[in-house]
Amino acid sequence: MKDGRAKVLEFYRQRRRMPSYREIMRLMGYRSLASAQWLVKSLAEAGVVAKDRAGKLIPKHPFGETKLLGVVEAGFPSAAEEELLDTISFDEYLTPNKEASYILKVKGDSMQEAGICEGDMVIVERRQTFKPGQIVVASIDDEYTMKYLRKNQRGYYLEPANAKYQPIYPKDGETLAVEAVVTAVVRKY
Repeated sequence: MKDGRAKVLEFYRQRRRMPSYREIMRLMGYRSLASAQWLVKSLAEAGVVAKDRAGKLIPKHPFGETKLLGVVEAGFPSAAEEELLDTISFDEYLTPNKEASYILKVKGDSMQEAGICEGDMVIVERRQTFKPGQIVVASIDDEYTMKYLRKNQRGYYLEPANAKYQPIYPKDGETLAVEAVVTAVVRKY
């Protein structure tokens, strides 16, 4: 099964999606669909894969878990002790609702005062509900942007987190539609 796990995860890393049962057959050199189903069952029992609501395979911990060793002071220095608190899977931590989540690469500087810079990745989640104050991905007449969602007596509008830019109010006849809510920012140094 270790060989099967490695091949399935390598397929996922290369294609950014899980293989179908037929692709698993070809990947492993199996001659029957039952063999692929057996491998998937074994991987599911080992916690490597699961099935979504539609029955498609999704990775559970494709990159494993990382040790959570403690906290670090970002204010005044304090004595630090290394202590294993737990392990954490960034996949589960950042995207608990995988079916509704996706990643976007940030272009532009209109949200820099919110700590979101050009080149960062944002994890967003499609939701039915949203509220003013959240950072959202919204469209105004099919043009998409990421801003704070605000509301006043005239209704909803979008506010940048950079003083160089003005708030965006829907004009007469335009519709403002919230597509997703930003749930995390990922930056690699």
